[in-house]
Amino acid sequence: MKSLLAKSAIALALGSALIAMPALAIDPSLKTEKDKNSYMIGLMWGKQLQGIKDDVDMAVVQKGLNDSFAGGKVLMTEEEAQKVSNDFRTAMQAKQEAERTKSAGTNKSKGDEFLAKNKTAEGVKVTESGLQYSVIKEGAGAKPKVTDQVKVHYVGTLLNGTQFDSSVDRGQPATFPLNGVIPGWTEALQLMTVGSKYKLFIPGNLAYGEQGQPQGGIGPNEVLVFEVELLEILN
Repeated sequence: MKSLLAKSAIALALGSALIAMPALAIDPSLKTEKDKNSYMIGLMWGKQLQGIKDDVDMAVVQKGLNDSFAGGKVLMTEEEAQKVSNDFRTAMQAKQEAERTKSAGTNKSKGDEFLAKNKTAEGVKVTESGLQYSVIKEGAGAKPKVTDQVKVHYVGTLLNGTQFDSSVDRGQPATFPLNGVIPGWTEALQLMTVGSKYKLFIPGNLAYGEQGQPQGGIGPNEVLVFEVELLEILN
């Protein structure tokens, strides 16, 4: 079991960079460096286990830790543990895929319902691809080509109003090649002149599709809403 434990320790060390801990004073109950190190490992491990907390028994997890640390009798061999690990990984992948498929269907239905109603709203225009947009402000500059780089400010939200990204909040416009973003943006920005500000309603198939962007909080087939201001075409 020692090699499995070593691999887990390495994984913990590598995963630590992914965890954003609040900038608070350490509780005085953690008096020694050993206390602090021990609690830190518990926090990191707990964070990593959040996604499977309903599929494990923490009391048994603790027993496994204790048995491994004790270096004595264990309830499964390393080979058996590896097989259980592989089976568990396969089961979790199947569970996640089932959840993704269900979510994709739900989001598609909600998105289609919203877009069908939204296309009749005052000022909303619909392109052949299904992209919907309304003009907040019309500029007087040039229109970018698909091969151009552009500088924009934007705010992105889900249909429920949850904001998932905003260059405005960051105080820094975004710069990108027009052919390097989601299809809905590539199409919409070519309709805009410099100085324009549009509101975009992007169907899931013109956004992140059935895969979504989980790390960005965007589910499969999500309709995305953006307010986009085209600031500049860069050469």
